Amino acid sequence: MQKPPTASEAQKNAMRKQKEAMENRQKEERNMINRFRKRVEEKISNFIKDGKKPHLQFEPMEQMYRSIIRDVSEIAGLQVFSFGQEGIDRYSVVYLKDNGPSEDELTVRRAGGVWSEDKAAEMALAHFEKQKQAALELEEEKNRKRKRGQEELSGTFYKQKYAHLIGQEAAIDAAQKTNVNKSYGEVPSENKKDQRSIEQTMADIKAKKMKKAETEKRDADSSEQI
Repeated sequence: MQKPPTASEAQKNAMRKQKEAMENRQKEERNMINRFRKRVEEKISNFIKDGKKPHLQFEPMEQMYRSIIRDVSEIAGLQVFSFGQEGIDRYSVVYLKDNGPSEDELTVRRAGGVWSEDKAAEMALAHFEKQKQAALELEEEKNRKRKRGQEELSGTFYKQKYAHLIGQEAAIDAAQKTNVNKSYGEVPSENKKDQRSIEQTMADIKAKKMKKAETEKRDADSSEQI
């Protein structure tokens, strides 16, 4: 059995060069990633030192580079969000730990919009108008309930409610305010009220007790004489 043909010197040189080229590309990629990480660290460090900017936004980039931004940000104790479509325009935004994005900002960015001070003012005005309208509607509802309550007390509500069923005149009669019956039985209730003051009432009770005691004593003396 014959041995397989050995590689020629030219083939060996080609394979060696190919390996060296691949190693050089890998080395260059590592160096490029390290340089990118250092730039990110510098930007984030300056962002923290400044402390006045609301956020630090990076340009759209591949997922590998965004992962470096996320790693550096989380190590620094910051918040980081990504927006946009993957492979097209997805980008990262870094925020301070205690000053994250508002719900309005997240809504705009997730929808593909651009967040700015003008956009924030526009949405704040929209919220104010919405709250103002809600307050007006609530006040109108309170007024309607208050008016209805007054109509119920005056009988107007029942006049309107039952007029189409029993006629306008009958509805008015049904809505008449009921007069309080001031008498119960044969004696008017006004006559049943005690018109005396507290002092007079106490004096009358005391007088009755003294009279009762005198009567009992007189009866007892009469019994002893018998």
